[in-house]
Amino acid sequence: MKQTLFRRRSLALLLAAGFVAAPALAQADRFPSRPIKVLIGFTAGGSTDVPFRVLAENASKILGQPVIIENKPGAGGVLPAQMMQSAAADGYTLAQIPLPVFRLPYTQKINWDPAADLQYVIGLAGYAFGLVVPADSPIKSMQDYLAYAKANPGKLNYGTPGALTTLHLTMENIAMQAGVTLNHIPYKGNSESLQAVLGGHVMSVADTPGWAPYVDQGKLRLLSVWGDKRSAKFPNAPTLKEVGINLVQTSPFGLAAPKGTDPKVVQALHDAFKKAMEMPNYKESLAKFDMDTYYMDSATYKQYAVDTMKTEKAVIEKLGLGK
Repeated sequence: MKQTLFRRRSLALLLAAGFVAAPALAQADRFPSRPIKVLIGFTAGGSTDVPFRVLAENASKILGQPVIIENKPGAGGVLPAQMMQSAAADGYTLAQIPLPVFRLPYTQKINWDPAADLQYVIGLAGYAFGLVVPADSPIKSMQDYLAYAKANPGKLNYGTPGALTTLHLTMENIAMQAGVTLNHIPYKGNSESLQAVLGGHVMSVADTPGWAPYVDQGKLRLLSVWGDKRSAKFPNAPTLKEVGINLVQTSPFGLAAPKGTDPKVVQALHDAFKKAMEMPNYKESLAKFDMDTYYMDSATYKQYAVDTMKTEKAVIEKLGLGK
């Protein structure tokens, strides 16, 4: 009798579990059934925002639901990743993950792990970086820039989209290699920093190619680019290596969902955004800022996060900028 009762209770528990799991499974199969938000950590109108809006429009057509961009600037672009720690793990809120996310544990106290506590969806693109000055600046070249800094310790200032961003750390690395002292002025995003240099409030700006249109218009002068080769669009600007700075800096970014998001939902998002990033209009929008696609599938992007956290720790320690 007891054995029969035990079996009945076990069967009831299994059925109950089935009834609980079925709606979740059906929800994943129906995904998406409402709009999806993509949080990006930079201001509207910049080199991150503009291509992302093209990508979102492409993905909307593929997914059959609106994909809405929300700007969350400040803190060096890491706010969206932080917001994933409290977002529902349902695939309807995604975050852009820039490189500074992977140095967070070494620069401030956080209670989450960027490699373990995000569900990596897809790698999308890589930034190009460069250093610009106003077109009427007496500084005509990277050699001039470093010579001025050497002759005027701490007086040559530069703006970036924020403290402890890749741009800030790279500029400090450049200064360390050149044996000079620079004055860092952090802004909330590249729209602000570019307006500051255009308005004469800061002497130079290190940034992603939000500066490209202003260089084209003759308002800014590009002193150097930070990739492993010269820019196809701005071939007159040397790389850092060409001016004696042994440094190459690129910064791939992509999308992540909250930890625990259903693998079927992650796969659906990956597949949709992969198609969206392969469309010509997205590649054209990146090219306007001298950027290119940098695809990583979910597993590769996860491994990239793990590996990058190790390299970022080493850089932070080398520059003495840890928490």
